[in-house]
Amino acid sequence: MGSPGSDLAEAVALLPALPPADPGDRYAIRHVTVLWLKADKSEHTQRAYYADLAGWLSWCQRTGLDPLQARRADVDAWKLTLTVTGPDGVPRPAAPSTVARTLAGVSSWYRYLQSNDVTERNPVAAAGRPKRERTSPLPALDEKATATLLDHVERRARRAGTETSWRDAALVALLFYTGLRVSGITSAQVDDLDTDSGHTILRYRAKGGRRDFVPLVAPALRPLREYLRLRAEREEPSGPLLATIPHPYDRTKPGGKPLRQRDVWQTLRKLATEAGIPGAAGISPHTARRTTGTLLLAHDVPVQKVQDLLGHADIRTTRDHYDAHRHKLDSSPVHTLAQILADRRGEN
Repeated sequence: MGSPGSDLAEAVALLPALPPADPGDRYAIRHVTVLWLKADKSEHTQRAYYADLAGWLSWCQRTGLDPLQARRADVDAWKLTLTVTGPDGVPRPAAPSTVARTLAGVSSWYRYLQSNDVTERNPVAAAGRPKRERTSPLPALDEKATATLLDHVERRARRAGTETSWRDAALVALLFYTGLRVSGITSAQVDDLDTDSGHTILRYRAKGGRRDFVPLVAPALRPLREYLRLRAEREEPSGPLLATIPHPYDRTKPGGKPLRQRDVWQTLRKLATEAGIPGAAGISPHTARRTTGTLLLAHDVPVQKVQDLLGHADIRTTRDHYDAHRHKLDSSPVHTLAQILADRRGEN
C-alpha cells in the first residue's frame, strides 16, 4: 500500500470478500473503509490496519464467508490460523500480543462500519483475546551499560572523524536521550530542528500522526551538530535529519535517503556488540526507549513526567511496562530472604 490519498483507494479496491465499489453510494463499504483508514491514523498505522483487515478478508474469501455476516465463532476459528514468519522463513503461531493487536485492528474496522450503519454487528467484540504481558519482555540497559554504549559511539566517532560515524553517534544519542520511538527519529527532517525559550528542540511525528517536540540536551546535540557540520561540507543539509551517505564507488546510491528502521536496528546492535554490552544481539531501538523510561523512574522522576516524555496515552502503560518490572526486581522479597539465610549461614 502506498502513501495516503488515491493509493489508499487503490489498495482498498484490491481487498477480497467485499462487494464491488459503487461510485454512486457514498456509504458503500469500500468507500467507508478508505475513510476508516484515513481517519486519525499515521501512515504506519494505516499499513498495519490494512494488513490486519486484508488477512481477515482473505480468510473470509477462502472459507466462503460474507464478512458482514460473520459471528464470534468465525473470528475464533480465524485467530487460530494466525502465524508469523521468522527470519528462517518458517511460519510459527503468532504471539499473543500479535493476535491481540490484529483483532483490535479488525474490530476497529467493524466499529467504524457500525457507526456508519453499514453493518449491525461486530463479531470481534465478543471474541476472546489473549492476555498481554503486564511487563514488557524487551530488555532495558542499566546505567553502566547505557553510559558505556554512549561513550563508545562518541569515542568511535572521534577516532574515525567520518560523517557516517558521527551520524551513528547522533542516532544512538537521540534514541537514549529522548526516548523517542524509532519512527519519530527516522521521519524527522533537518527543518524539524528549532529553538524555543532558549532550548534546542526537535519536532517529530508521534504515534497517531500527532506533532510534538522534545528538547535536545547537550550530550545529544554534540554528536548531532558534528554530524551536520560534516554533512554540510558535502552538501547543504536538508531533507531527512539522519540520512544515508553517498556510496563512494556506486553512483546509483547517492545517499540522502532517510534511515530505515532496519538500518537503525542493525546499527544499534553492531555498536552495542562493539561496546561489549551484554545481550547486544537481542537489543532493539525499543530497548533505548525502555531504558530511558526505566532509568528516569528509577531516579524518582514522577511517572506523569515520564508518561509525557514517552507519549503514552495511558499512564498504566508507563507504570506497568517501565516501572513494575524494575520494582519487581529491586524490591523482591527474595533479597530479604537471602539476607536472613546469610545471617544464619555466617556469610556476613
